[in-house]
Amino acid sequence: MKVLLAHTPQMRRDYYGERSLNGLRAVADVELHEGDKALDATALVEAAADADIIVADRMTQGPGAIFPVLPKLRAFVRCAVDIRNIDVAAASAAGVLVTQASAGFVQSVAELAVGFMVDLSRGVSRATADYHAGRAPEVVMGRQLAGSAIGIIGYGSIGRYLAGLAKALGMTVLVADPFAAIDDVLIAHLPLDDLLARADYVVCLAIANAQTENLIGQAALARMQKHAFFINLSRGNLVDEAGLAAALRDGRIAGAAMDVGRAPDQMPAPELAKLGNVIATPHVGGLTPQAIEHQSSETVRQVAKIVAGEIPVGAVNAEHWTRRPRP
Repeated sequence: MKVLLAHTPQMRRDYYGERSLNGLRAVADVELHEGDKALDATALVEAAADADIIVADRMTQGPGAIFPVLPKLRAFVRCAVDIRNIDVAAASAAGVLVTQASAGFVQSVAELAVGFMVDLSRGVSRATADYHAGRAPEVVMGRQLAGSAIGIIGYGSIGRYLAGLAKALGMTVLVADPFAAIDDVLIAHLPLDDLLARADYVVCLAIANAQTENLIGQAALARMQKHAFFINLSRGNLVDEAGLAAALRDGRIAGAAMDVGRAPDQMPAPELAKLGNVIATPHVGGLTPQAIEHQSSETVRQVAKIVAGEIPVGAVNAEHWTRRPRP
């Protein structure tokens, strides 16, 4: 079978890797996208005209219009957990299987959250920038994590792992998640409003969906303590960025750190990232070799199952897979 790996060369290098590419080539005939820009719908249809399977990165959309005009396409394999940019209903109507990878970046993202908390508390980035610019950094009182309270919004895989790290660091752990069951007596399960009022560090890890759009807006930010820090490692659409910018400029919260935002490719918005009390990284929370190989190697296993006519782990619409090859 023929597979189109839709990653650009840079995305292929950073988010797929040679080892997984070799694994993919071992189970299918692989065609690589060599352009520097992500394939839009028209270009994707052209590139995948003879493809049985598309393996797509986060920049490659799966709009509904592509599935009826790609009659050979059997599966759309997403090299990530987030499949919001794929029209699963349209794929199902056309009989195309859609798959997603499991979260391989739990430790990586949780570790970045700890790094953000240390940096925000101790002014590491700020002092380093001053030294690099030839300025004498201001000496300011920091805050230690031990004895502070972390508020984790969203108690999924990352939230649970981060809670363990925070406990090991001597932090009080607060969690807001109406859908989670928490049986750890060392974790306080609170309504969101109470968490915001008590936490020294608010870490947003909630799932991005219609219900969580602008979850952190002006009202939520107003409940935070003035010395508290806000950290977003989920998705930009959970945050009212204008409200966050105003709170940061007015000193209503002490600062923020973000690895995501509403800029293209889920990057932090430049307007927020340039503020003096903000730390921003370019969506690299899951960019470690271990995390990337977890997800890319999972797509190799999925493609092997699809080639064999079997339903792979990670299939989201198997009941509608009418273009399934015969085993």
